[in-house]
Amino acid sequence: MANVRNLKKDINYVLGDIIEAVYVWEYANTDKDTKKSEAIIDEAIATFDELIAKVNVSDVENAKAHFKAIKDELETKGRTLIDKVNKLG
Repeated sequence: MANVRNLKKDINYVLGDIIEAVYVWEYANTDKDTKKSEAIIDEAIATFDELIAKVNVSDVENAKAHFKAIKDELETKGRTLIDKVNKLG
């Protein structure tokens, strides 16, 4: 089950880095409104919860396809969140 452990670590690292980037932006831009940045953090946390729940599902027919779909979803949602962080102004 090393792949499951690595997938959980990937989810944690990717979304944790996105949240950290938002905090850095907020720290560097103390004069700007943080409603959009807080929404990005909330979305990252919700994505984390959703993906970890999917990883913990144990009764799947094709485990390889299941975990590949989770990895693809992490990549897609991660890119979306990164784009949102980059658009913070």
